[in-house]
Amino acid sequence: MIESYLYLPPLLGIFGLLVALAIYIIVSRYPAGNEAVTKIGDQIHSGAMTFMRKEYSYLVPFAAVVIAIVYISGLGLYTAIAVFVGALSSAIAGWLGMYSATKANVRTATAASESGSETALSIAFYGGSIMGLCVASLGLIGLGGLFYFISADHPHSIEGFGMGASIVALFSRIGGGIFTKSADVGADLVGKLEAGIPEDDPRNPGVIADNVGDNVGDIAGMGSDIFESYCGSMIACIAIAGTFTVVADKSAMMFLPLALASIGLMASMIGIIIVRVFSSLSPASALRTGTIGAPIVFIAAAYFLINALLSDAITIAPGHVVAQINVWLAVLTGAVGGIAIGLITEYYTGSTPVVKIAESAQTGPATVMITGLSVGMQSVVLPIGIIAIIIYLSTELSGIYGVGIAAVGMLSTVGITMAIDAYGPVADNAGGIAEMAGMPPETRKITDELDEQGNTTAAIGKGFAIGAAALAALAIISAFVATVPTESGEPLVLLLSEPIVLVGMFIGGAIPFLVASITMTAVGDAAFEMINEIRRQFKEIPGLLEGTAEPDTEKCVDIATTAALKKMLLPGVIAVGAPPLIGLTLGAEALGGMLAGGLLSCVLMALFMANAGGAWDNAKKIY
Repeated sequence: MIESYLYLPPLLGIFGLLVALAIYIIVSRYPAGNEAVTKIGDQIHSGAMTFMRKEYSYLVPFAAVVIAIVYISGLGLYTAIAVFVGALSSAIAGWLGMYSATKANVRTATAASESGSETALSIAFYGGSIMGLCVASLGLIGLGGLFYFISADHPHSIEGFGMGASIVALFSRIGGGIFTKSADVGADLVGKLEAGIPEDDPRNPGVIADNVGDNVGDIAGMGSDIFESYCGSMIACIAIAGTFTVVADKSAMMFLPLALASIGLMASMIGIIIVRVFSSLSPASALRTGTIGAPIVFIAAAYFLINALLSDAITIAPGHVVAQINVWLAVLTGAVGGIAIGLITEYYTGSTPVVKIAESAQTGPATVMITGLSVGMQSVVLPIGIIAIIIYLSTELSGIYGVGIAAVGMLSTVGITMAIDAYGPVADNAGGIAEMAGMPPETRKITDELDEQGNTTAAIGKGFAIGAAALAALAIISAFVATVPTESGEPLVLLLSEPIVLVGMFIGGAIPFLVASITMTAVGDAAFEMINEIRRQFKEIPGLLEGTAEPDTEKCVDIATTAALKKMLLPGVIAVGAPPLIGLTLGAEALGGMLAGGLLSCVLMALFMANAGGAWDNAKKIY
């Protein structure tokens, strides 16, 4: 029976891409603005797409080497194909999302000037929605297509899809992050602090690079990151279900994550409609309604789907039978947990803690730093508690499969989640364009309101992505433990009493700090070069500060691009090379420990950094 439904996920993925195309056509029909506005928009669009082209020129040979190694290593042709499809799907999603977002930003600014807040919110959200739908749809097309063609004969080859997606996520996240932060630091330090000109002032040579960075970091980078977690959670479920002994239960449970992701895509489309319907309300209310509405629709639909696909009792291990309702409850824990993490992140990046940081500025920068760090550290506790509860409940309900299916539950509505996250950079760009084009103060007030909410939605997206990545990674580790036997042929068991496991845990825990150090150093080096270039232009270009001459913005974009592409390679090599190095030299137990240590360290650091940064960013807008 299951075989007759295998074509549906990729088919729905194609439908999702057609919906994304329709939304793009709607956005493109809004006016782009006058010549000054379109010129600025074209500069941002050109800079973003140039960065993407150069980044992919580095990515292609790296991915080709990995694919060749996979092919000759004994994993086989089908695994190599899966790696290629995973990388290609993620890269296309990032490209389409970036292209559409850099077309929506000018139209958002023009709408804020000519039509008001409601239309501006709709366009900005539509621009983000295209990225969200592309992520969800291409995940279903790529992974669903592989499942349709090769799951019967080569089920484990599908796992290569996750590796391909991870390669793109790694490069896009690191490269985009280095670009956006170096441009941000350079433009703000010289422009606002030294020259005393407003943020996004057209006289600032770094302002275009700053706006390009918003897109390459928070749209292409975040999109590929969530794409990898989205597909990774489904792959983990497929791998774990592949170890089941009862054939009927095995096929149904392997197909279930793809089926859930399919209805999640439809629920996301409903969420997008909800945001559009409520766009007359405040941006925060409209976006929150869509964020919560889509998972509610998904949870209800998931109940009937699971009831139709699964038998009343499922054998997940010899002697371990779980009820059908338990699987739905595991999905429920993931979906509810995702909403809770998003709301907690919203609190720490857009409520009382932000006001507290702003008030601390009355006594100087030192207290701002101290308060921001304390808020960031505190913001880690509740999300970690929720993740722990999800892990415990889902495992109790459905064994290790429950963790994977909970991650699928959290990520199935990735279409609306990514849409709301990508809305932030579009709104931020719109504010910058309004300032650079000299639009009236009323326009800037509208874009600032959209931008402030965009900072919060970006932080919510990061919190959601981190929580989902934690569950997806844990599910993948569980799949690794379930499917990889030790050299003796016995099942792999990770015991803290075994020194080799602890060795792996400490190595894994240290790697995120090393990668963070490398990337932060890269940002500092690139910002140093950017600052010197902006200072040079202010000094050497006559009339620049007076507004009678134009800055050389392309030079700053080139500095950020070159730095990002050069500095992203080493962290990528470390992340890709460390697991096989540890596994081949120290064994499967050490590798399992390394993955566990790396997971915990990554989640804690990521939540702290994302929430502290989001809170600081919003605090500066209060006074």
